[in-house]
Amino acid sequence: MFETIRSVISPIHRAGWPFILGSGLATIVAYWVWSPLGNLGAIVTGWMLYFFRDPDRVTPTRPGLVISPADGRVQMITDAAPPPELGLGDARRPRVSVFLNVFDVHVNRLPVDGRVSAANYRPGKFLNASLDKASEDNERMSLAIAMADGRDIAVVQIAGLVARRIICEIGAGAAARAGARYGLIRFGSRVDVYLPIGVTPLVVVGQRVIAGESVLADLVGQEPARSGEVR
Repeated sequence: MFETIRSVISPIHRAGWPFILGSGLATIVAYWVWSPLGNLGAIVTGWMLYFFRDPDRVTPTRPGLVISPADGRVQMITDAAPPPELGLGDARRPRVSVFLNVFDVHVNRLPVDGRVSAANYRPGKFLNASLDKASEDNERMSLAIAMADGRDIAVVQIAGLVARRIICEIGAGAAARAGARYGLIRFGSRVDVYLPIGVTPLVVVGQRVIAGESVLADLVGQEPARSGEVR
């Protein structure tokens, strides 16, 4: 019975409980003042429960796979230099950008196994996260992860037009495990993954990906770039 309930109702990320409890309390007061206002509060509280859901994921564990750090849609694939504060150099490398709307799960997960070699928060603007310049101008939290083969990957949480809080629960020196939860962004955002030079992404623009499950790239594979079409 418990497993059946768990399969239907997702756990809630702990960062969401202050919002859920606060909204619930406001709803009770609103019902006491004016019932239609209480109905609106109940809808908001329900949405908070939905937004902060934190479902388990099944992560592919074969060495060399780069796993999506976020739920959402692949918004762009381009070549770009990683954030300068990570100290990874200014050489352009493949970048996969995943855009999260307010209905996506916003818990972020690590893309690869390794060790966090750098972690840096940079304040900035709150432009629409779907814009290319959001990677440079928006508030962001950047991680560099050094892998066992000597290569590195950068993963960057980017605040969006609605998002006003980036939560990162891992720092420099910490061990990284692909698919492990490491943070969250409230309430709509983008996550960029900078792949090693020469690695070909295995996703296409417009594709839906799932944090902790979808494979963005294969570091040891030789598959050519994929194309896709809406069907």
